[in-house]
Amino acid sequence: MRKITRHMLGVAGLALILTASVVWAQEAQPVRVRGEIAKVEGNTLSIKSRDGQNLTVKLADNARIAAMVKASLADIKEGAFIGVSAMPQSDGTQKAFAIHIFMDSQRGVVADRHTPWDSRPGSTMTNANVATTVAGKEGQDLLVKYKDGEKKVIVPPGTPIARYTPGSAADLKVGAKIFIAAAQKLPDGSLTAPNVAVGRDIDPPQ
Repeated sequence: MRKITRHMLGVAGLALILTASVVWAQEAQPVRVRGEIAKVEGNTLSIKSRDGQNLTVKLADNARIAAMVKASLADIKEGAFIGVSAMPQSDGTQKAFAIHIFMDSQRGVVADRHTPWDSRPGSTMTNANVATTVAGKEGQDLLVKYKDGEKKVIVPPGTPIARYTPGSAADLKVGAKIFIAAAQKLPDGSLTAPNVAVGRDIDPPQ
């Protein structure tokens, strides 16, 4: 009887550990936030998300604030480190629907890679260095290279292009559009974030 009880307690303890591990892993998953600032109280932002949710985001004490300003194709030169929101095409190219140009200080901090993206169904995100840029049939053609490969990117005319620049708390105003790449969800349902991108004269990357 005692052996059975100990065994059962051992199994229950293991189950509890596994359950806690699963819960912790779920909570540790980063959350992307896209939306508009509805209220600012110190380091706490009330956000109306793109999908209509009301979110509370507390910025870390040393949160990095980046402002987004308008840029153009002329700013995308060989060697620039950029992020491309795009839709993959049947021929293997990526058709951009938004591009953001990183600051030099973001090299090595932002991972260079090609991944699925959640901005639009089936979209991708490519953070990479521009190898070449030439005029193409449908706009500008970019060849971008990242650690594990390269992609040809078609930039149609009118594609929104933004540039990161250092920001401050003064940029966090009611009505400003924001993007948070890696917020963490807290037990009370609120979010905490180590950084935020806020639009000045153009919306942040989507």
